[in-house]
Amino acid sequence: MAKQRGTALDPEEKRKLNKQNLSKLGGIFSFLMPYKWTFFLGLVFLLFSSLTLLTFPFVAGKLIDTAQGTSWIVSDVNSIAWILIAILAIQSIFSFFRVWLFALVSERSMRDIRLALYSKLVRLPMTFFDKRRTGELISRITADVSQLQDTFSTTLAELFRQLVTLVAGVGFLLYNTPKLTVFMLGTFPVLVLIAMVFGRFIRNLSKKTQDELAAANVIVEETLQSISTVKSFVGEAYETSRYGKGLSSVVGVALTTAKYRGAFISFIIFALFGGIVAVMWYGASLVAEGSMSVGELVSFVLYTTFIGGSIAGLGDIYSNVQKAIGSSERVLEILDEEAESSSGVSTEKFEGKIEFNQVGFSYPTRPEVEVLKNVSFQVQSGEKVALAGHSGAGKSTIIQLLLRFYEVEKGAVLVDGRDVKDWDLKTLRSKIGIVPQEVLLFGGSIRENIRYAKPDASEEEIITAAQKANAWQFISRFPDGMDTLVGERGVKLSGGQRQRVAIARAILKDPAILILDEATSSLDAESESLVQQALDELMKGRTTLIIAHRLSTIRKVDRIYALSEGKIIEEGSHKELLENEAGFYANLVRLQFAD
Repeated sequence: MAKQRGTALDPEEKRKLNKQNLSKLGGIFSFLMPYKWTFFLGLVFLLFSSLTLLTFPFVAGKLIDTAQGTSWIVSDVNSIAWILIAILAIQSIFSFFRVWLFALVSERSMRDIRLALYSKLVRLPMTFFDKRRTGELISRITADVSQLQDTFSTTLAELFRQLVTLVAGVGFLLYNTPKLTVFMLGTFPVLVLIAMVFGRFIRNLSKKTQDELAAANVIVEETLQSISTVKSFVGEAYETSRYGKGLSSVVGVALTTAKYRGAFISFIIFALFGGIVAVMWYGASLVAEGSMSVGELVSFVLYTTFIGGSIAGLGDIYSNVQKAIGSSERVLEILDEEAESSSGVSTEKFEGKIEFNQVGFSYPTRPEVEVLKNVSFQVQSGEKVALAGHSGAGKSTIIQLLLRFYEVEKGAVLVDGRDVKDWDLKTLRSKIGIVPQEVLLFGGSIRENIRYAKPDASEEEIITAAQKANAWQFISRFPDGMDTLVGERGVKLSGGQRQRVAIARAILKDPAILILDEATSSLDAESESLVQQALDELMKGRTTLIIAHRLSTIRKVDRIYALSEGKIIEEGSHKELLENEAGFYANLVRLQFAD
């Protein structure tokens, strides 16, 4: 089971840069291969940009020397100033193409990754989603891919640029001013090492602050998601107090962090500028004794600034690469998941006969609980059969196994005499229509929601389906008609309206097998009457399996199977089952009507 993340940064957020972890990042590089020449061209422009900029300190030094009377290739300061401007202009052009080319590669490759991730997610089995939180999966396709995008568009480019600057800059300094360079290289690594150790301590404190803030944000998230519960239990003051305590913890850790960060910054300023003073003192001594010119000293200072910036930048780059490895690992984890097997028999001839043969089943997340125990029953083509029983008896599980959301452990589920494992998954599910108890519509228009069952349906087919579902009467009254937006999860429509849109969608699908999860159980009398008329129209000529919650709605079915604790304990028509007054079904009916 995947780790559920509740903090801002997890300990495994960053990975060590070893061969094994870098190979995980390499797995993402396969998405760059279609754009490898664009990426390579971007690296070329990056190299030219970095090397061009590195000529700037050298020419700037010559500008100072020329002003003091030392001759160079050109002998006047105006010409050298124009050379400096030309260097900046050329470097700017190279930088533009570098940024543009890397953006092309990163945007397109990340689009491919997101599409591959989404395509894999929607094809994964239900067992995968049982083990994952929705927020975590959305994070994979948003935050993790964004981290990878930053890596490929910025971090890798910066890493290459900083390394070029560091190597070429130090090489030039050793060639041009060896004495001062050796002195500098003996001073700064000590300061950098101290800064890195102190910096890691500060980062750990910052992480703790983020964790505390994330924990406080969880309180906000839970409260807003359950605001009706909070209000009904008059929990506003309690939740406010709980959030206040969380924020106090954040402030405490943040102030401790600020104290150490202040000490760290003070040390860095003192040590860094102290080091600069030491180098400048030694450089001035060399100028005084004639070992180097003023221009060479200026060049040295500028190169040192470039090199210092590169060293400082490498820390952030290293951190970002570590995060990218963590992100790539989580992305590849999903991409490597085994999707639902879709191969199998595909046929247009579909009668809709259902048979459960000695089926036993436990959910993968609860293997110790046997939900179905040797369940056997048949539904002939065109029959209307109901499943009755208490909540948790296994009714919904039967539907999920029929749709092959889960694989059967014992026995077999057959459709038209063929095991569901042998059917092409797309063919099987395309022939089964569902009208659930709680309809969750997509956030688009009514037309889009109905057409979801048949994307190539004509306007006439959609309207006909809406009319048969008794939905056209309210749709036609809306100012925007079919273009009316239903809102997120269909919240702008009433329960009865949502049900009728769902029925219209099922009518448009024209399934051979229809599953009704008691679609009228939560409706008022008027809405129930309209929905029931629509359901009667929908059930005509179709094999129908009804999950019954309100037993009054299943009196007209051909057969009822009564389930208890995963077993079928009674079967027969409504009238036959009522005749056995001591029976399970008769007792269910008495209990329900006694309420």
